[in-house]
Amino acid sequence: MNEAIDSLAFILASGIRLGAPLLLACLAGLWSERSGVVDIGLEGKMLAAAFAAAAAASVTGSAWLGLGAGVGASLAFALVHGYASIDQRGNQIVSGTAVNMIAVGLTALLGAAWFGQGGRTPPLEGAARFQPIEWPGVAALADVPLLGPVYRSLISGHDILIYLALIAVPATAFVLYRTRFGLRLRAVGENPAAVDTAGISVRALRYGGVAICGVLCGLAGTYLSVAQAAGFLPQMTAGKGFIALAALVFAKWRPGAALATCLLFGVLDAVAIRLQGVALPGVGQVPVQAIQALPYLLTVVLLAGFIGRAIPPAASGVPYVKER
Repeated sequence: MNEAIDSLAFILASGIRLGAPLLLACLAGLWSERSGVVDIGLEGKMLAAAFAAAAAASVTGSAWLGLGAGVGASLAFALVHGYASIDQRGNQIVSGTAVNMIAVGLTALLGAAWFGQGGRTPPLEGAARFQPIEWPGVAALADVPLLGPVYRSLISGHDILIYLALIAVPATAFVLYRTRFGLRLRAVGENPAAVDTAGISVRALRYGGVAICGVLCGLAGTYLSVAQAAGFLPQMTAGKGFIALAALVFAKWRPGAALATCLLFGVLDAVAIRLQGVALPGVGQVPVQAIQALPYLLTVVLLAGFIGRAIPPAASGVPYVKER
């Protein structure tokens, strides 16, 4: 019984760690799309942040300076997308795709030029990485049935960025639904003309949503290279930005549902990793490629079969032209 509880707690803890970057990216997309700007460039901003954070952390030896560099790089890409989408009224899908493509090429090019390791950064150690935080009382509760494994694996033992990701959910819900800024941001994603008629800047609000999106993607990318891994690898985001977009649709642009969806995807990913090398009765050992594809397959199945009708903000993806 205790072994089963420990295994379950381990899988759930792994799901939290794997779901954290998805959650941050999903909330990033939520902020952008609630303001009326579609952003499929989450993947590119995460990748740019992962590279900048790992590069800065390897040079300075500080994970916090790496975090600043990662957020700065992601914010710069976000503002470029905002300029193309808001000021120039460009096609937002094309702009987001361009962000993804530029990030893939630029990170590989700079990584090879600066570090000469095939696009990778040097391994991060010690203060250059965000380390797990052990909460008080872990040792004292270790032998307590149920409570011990839950406290040790699910509550304690995560790094600061995971806790920030979890805190970002109620913070996002509070700002969006309980503040004047959030009300105006949601309004500009539904009916920008009405907001403009009230004398409120549609441009400023949309830039605000895009900037918050950049910051959250910066946290997500930094987590991948400076917390979850010990350095940057080319294309290490591996489609997580697109899974976050799928989670956003699945959650119907709501923060609480985004948390549940991203944790579900994280747990599915953790289960897939756990199944690698395991022989199933009547099937034998499942190929590694099939196990790696399982989270993506289940993502499609969940979106196709369980989401129902998802209605995005009415003005999402529509450039606003001020009436004269």
